[in-house]
Amino acid sequence: MTDQVIRVAPKGRGTHRSIASALAAAPAGAVVTVAPGEYEETLRLDRRVTLEPEYGPGSVVLRAPWGTALTVTAPECLLTGLVLRGADPMEALIRVEDAAGLSLEDCRLGHGRVEVLGSPDGSGAVANAALDLDSDLAAELADPLGGGVLVLRRTRLSGAQHAALHLTGDARARVEDTVIESVDGIGAVLSGTAVLLAERLRIQENSGSALRARGGSRLLVRDARLVGAGRNGVLVQDTAEALLAECRIEGVARSGVQVSHEARAELTDCRITRAGGHGLEAADAARLTARGCHVLDPAGHGLLAAGGTTVMLADLLFARTGGSALHLGERAVAVMTGCRVTVSGEHALAVDGGAQAEVTRTTLAGARACGVQVDDEARVVLAAVRVEDGETGVRVRSGRESQLLDCSVTRQRRGGVELEADAVAVLRGTRIAEVGGAGVTVDTGARLVMEGGGVSGAGAGGLVLGRKAQAEVRGVRIEGTGKNGILVGEESGGTFDHCDVSATAFPALHMARGATPRFRGCRVFDCGHDAQLAEGAEPVFEDCAAIRVGTALLPTLSDLPTVPAAPRTPAGTPATPAEPAAGTPGLGQQGEPEPEPETLEDLLAELNELVGLDGVKRDVSGMVKLMQTVRLRQQAGLPAPPLSRHLVFAGNPGTGKTTVARLYSRLLKALGLLARGHLIEVDRSALVGEYVGHTGPKTTEAFHRARGGVLFIDEAYALVPAGTANDFGGEAIATLVKLMEDHRDEVVVIAAGYPDDMDRFIGSNPGLSSRFTRSLVFADYSTAELVSIVEHHAQRHQYELSAAAREALTEHVELIPRNAQFGNGRTARQLFQRMTERQAMRVAELNSPEAAQLVLLDEQDLPQPATPV
Repeated sequence: MTDQVIRVAPKGRGTHRSIASALAAAPAGAVVTVAPGEYEETLRLDRRVTLEPEYGPGSVVLRAPWGTALTVTAPECLLTGLVLRGADPMEALIRVEDAAGLSLEDCRLGHGRVEVLGSPDGSGAVANAALDLDSDLAAELADPLGGGVLVLRRTRLSGAQHAALHLTGDARARVEDTVIESVDGIGAVLSGTAVLLAERLRIQENSGSALRARGGSRLLVRDARLVGAGRNGVLVQDTAEALLAECRIEGVARSGVQVSHEARAELTDCRITRAGGHGLEAADAARLTARGCHVLDPAGHGLLAAGGTTVMLADLLFARTGGSALHLGERAVAVMTGCRVTVSGEHALAVDGGAQAEVTRTTLAGARACGVQVDDEARVVLAAVRVEDGETGVRVRSGRESQLLDCSVTRQRRGGVELEADAVAVLRGTRIAEVGGAGVTVDTGARLVMEGGGVSGAGAGGLVLGRKAQAEVRGVRIEGTGKNGILVGEESGGTFDHCDVSATAFPALHMARGATPRFRGCRVFDCGHDAQLAEGAEPVFEDCAAIRVGTALLPTLSDLPTVPAAPRTPAGTPATPAEPAAGTPGLGQQGEPEPEPETLEDLLAELNELVGLDGVKRDVSGMVKLMQTVRLRQQAGLPAPPLSRHLVFAGNPGTGKTTVARLYSRLLKALGLLARGHLIEVDRSALVGEYVGHTGPKTTEAFHRARGGVLFIDEAYALVPAGTANDFGGEAIATLVKLMEDHRDEVVVIAAGYPDDMDRFIGSNPGLSSRFTRSLVFADYSTAELVSIVEHHAQRHQYELSAAAREALTEHVELIPRNAQFGNGRTARQLFQRMTERQAMRVAELNSPEAAQLVLLDEQDLPQPATPV
């Protein structure tokens, strides 16, 4: 190797006047230095040389008068610090021929593309090798028998048309710390068996895709940023492969990453933001694997997979998608684990055609429509999946069996799990809670298998079978439903083994005309009616019992003192009736032991820990002392003074009325004045019927559910609508007054509502004014108290407020209008929730957040205050 230096300058002895003449005279290994200036030439490197500016980067400009500015036919050539300008942006600015090699360092290239050629029938040894981003390609890059080789370091390419960088055949390129911008076309395109390795590459302001791999090429990229592409961020086609790690794809017009044909793409710790189409897209027989990635704010779906594609996802976040977070169609197969979906414009997971999804340890939250929707002949298997805060939890419309294993479906605005006509689903160990509609609905011809788990707090029925539906239900617990616990529709059947139904607003079990279900070892607790049968219904009851039921069709506990209950079994394990051991207590005494009784001191301490409510605390504490005195007089054989335990709670929403009511019921139990001390919360809809003769039984049912505890009537004034005559609410009040008299020692009634409206309620019936002699006024929370409530929620959920956040929170709360929409404690709780959501989005931007960052709520996590109108 020679170290000869050849100089190019406009004047001087021993210098060349043009770069071309210097290159013609240069032996292999020579260094050609160029004096500052602009040189209008076309160059050809047919020997290994180094070309560099004499006085640093940017001082030498090479401008092509026509055609290609630089053609490289020799290996191991080097250009440093040069500026190259092409004559036509549609032409090649630099062409590296087959088997040649060029390195560009600290260069600026414009008005043309860089083209690296390889043999179209090359062996493709590099492309087919098991490369990764940490591979050392030094040997391959120096291989004279391979295609053209290009190395770009700290270089900028701009102003090309069609493509800025084009690799063909078996060409190879390494790109580091380089920018490609202002391209009317694709940033970089690969075809044949070409290989591109890129680190810290930035592509911006291009009208086509940022990166495109075709044929059998390989694309390996780390720490790239692809911004504002006019089409896709990364497009992988044919049998090409792409490996992306720690990349950022932002604001592209179409999909963030699109994989089609038989191509493969693997993404690790990438972030795709604000895609104009879908975040990820896979079609045909492609394969897409993603780990630890975030897909945020796409206008379309977070993921769209169709054709016969296979998708493997682990630890992904999909947030704020315009369409469904994940949509699988045709014959697509997806396997997901450890993922999270939050806020999707349609479904969190939609599966149709013949697609299949296996989802484990994943949270699907905030769907505008369904958490999971299964259509056509699609199928899902969900294991340990949480479906939260959507319109409907899981909707199945497929005749292929879907499964929910140890899942939870909570806080849906409508139903929990819906099986539409002819659908089939298996639920094992799955819990449905706090849904606005029915817990589980089985439509005409559908079939349900449900083992373990249960339904609680459903606004409508717990388990509803439509006409000619079938269900096999074992070991399920249904409680606190707004209508029936189990409703079996016309001509429907099935088996219900060792299920418990309790605290339902309507009869626990309802059988429509022609229904033929079989109930074995089932129990009904704390309901007004245990079972209701329409004409022509023919249910079969075996070893069933009713416990603390107002009107019982089933044998009551006293009739069947030793009916055994099936042991609770793990999901999927058949349950068999247990043989009672000698001396086994009756049915009502089986199950878990009674908890330790609460002490009066602990309950009063819990009351005093509540934020604010000083007047309410004094009133309740005074009533406790009064009732203690009454109890002492009774124990001494003295007559008790007249005492009404019924109360009016007057206050605006969110002022703690329900919380204090629960504590009051527990205090009464601790004093020995109530047997159970539970709270039954109702409103007008739970007491007033829809037709003549319906109100009395509904009110009676609700009252009997509260026996031994407290009946809490929220918005009680709604029973007496202002300016309305002949309303059924009057019948509900009359029924309540009689029941309060008949069961004066068994039930305490608390009527709650706006202060201005409660007088109208009490004055509507003479019996109310004589029974509600004491009112507790719940004042609105002050700013300091609302801040304390937010801090309480933060401590409870293991968050900490910074000093700046506490100060900003005080200012924010002070600006909240105290109008009809103000929710007091509810407003504070919602404010805390929004702070945690904003903090989660902020922390998600960090690469490796520390534990202290995960728990800290700062002032930037506060939502923007409402602007006064």
